Amino acid sequence: MSECQLNHSYADVVNKLESQKDFLPEALYAKVQHYLQEERTQDLLNELFHLLKKYDLASSEEQEVRNNRLTMIVDN
Repeated sequence: MSECQLNHSYADVVNKLESQKDFLPEALYAKVQHYLQEERTQDLLNELFHLLKKYDLASSEEQEVRNNRLTMIVDN
């Protein structure tokens, strides 16, 4: 994933999560949704957005990499 100079809002991240809901593992979706119930730094919002962006179009291997990174973020 390339570096993006845009800052993504909380609403952007929530909308992106919702748009990828059907493609994410159910438990991971729930964890990310719960994680977003608290205020997060701009860096984390940006990273979450890019992990979720075009998730549905990613290969299964890429989805696994993203799943692992998402899990690392929300479990900390």
